Amino acid sequence: MRLIAVGDNVTDSYVEQGVYYPGGQAVNVAANAAQDGAEAAAYLGVFGDDARADHIRASLAEEGVSLVRCRKAYAATAAPGVRILDGDRVFMRGPRDSVAHLLKLRICKEDLQYFGGFDVCHTTNESGTEDDLAAIHGVTAVSFDFSTERDEAYLAKVAPNVNIAFCSGDGLSQTDCEAFARHLQTLGPQMVIITMGGRGSVCIADGTLYRQSIREVNAVDSMGAGDSFAAALLVRYFDTHDVDAALAFAAERAAHTCTVHGAFGHPHADDGVWGKR
Repeated sequence: MRLIAVGDNVTDSYVEQGVYYPGGQAVNVAANAAQDGAEAAAYLGVFGDDARADHIRASLAEEGVSLVRCRKAYAATAAPGVRILDGDRVFMRGPRDSVAHLLKLRICKEDLQYFGGFDVCHTTNESGTEDDLAAIHGVTAVSFDFSTERDEAYLAKVAPNVNIAFCSGDGLSQTDCEAFARHLQTLGPQMVIITMGGRGSVCIADGTLYRQSIREVNAVDSMGAGDSFAAALLVRYFDTHDVDAALAFAAERAAHTCTVHGAFGHPHADDGVWGKR
């Protein structure tokens, strides 16, 4: 299968270790799709003009992710701070004058022509692509990560142009997650996946309910586990159209991600934006 991810790129700064890693939901999905065996994986976003941006680009190139449609701007790369507590991540706000805060990606007709060569375009509620979804949906399937977004007006705007929806079940019971998945499917997506952390995940696909447990591992860092789950599910589903197999593979890959530092590795020594604290 062929996947393109559109949206954010950041550097996750592990302040106590004095290192940063490439990240951002869209970047993570593209890199993980490449690792999971996608025939082609690409990323489209706006890079800064600093050393952090150079490191993200080099890391993606090393993973085999194409960057041919990316833009570059004269601004810093976003650098949220991260601390790891009992294997889970705690974010701290970084400098606000970054590409991610100052600029919005504009999708043009040449981008759409490029998207037509992929099986699916994955994007997120952090990517600012909502107004472009109808056009993207016109040329390829759309996968969208809603995270914890449950506002009805937002769902009504976005969901009709989404084929596969990923959501976080944070704060919801499993019964509520299943009900929300069924509701969201009525708005447009053929498949809705709700991840529930240690409780596993639930999925509604064409009206059928699926449940998937987690894979037990000794977690050291959960950074990017949800993005890893999404990438693996998309790769396996578009290759096989087997929902059970896709969910099982996604659980395995998300578990593996929790055993390594950073969303997909590639540490770099801190450059002073945060420093070791």
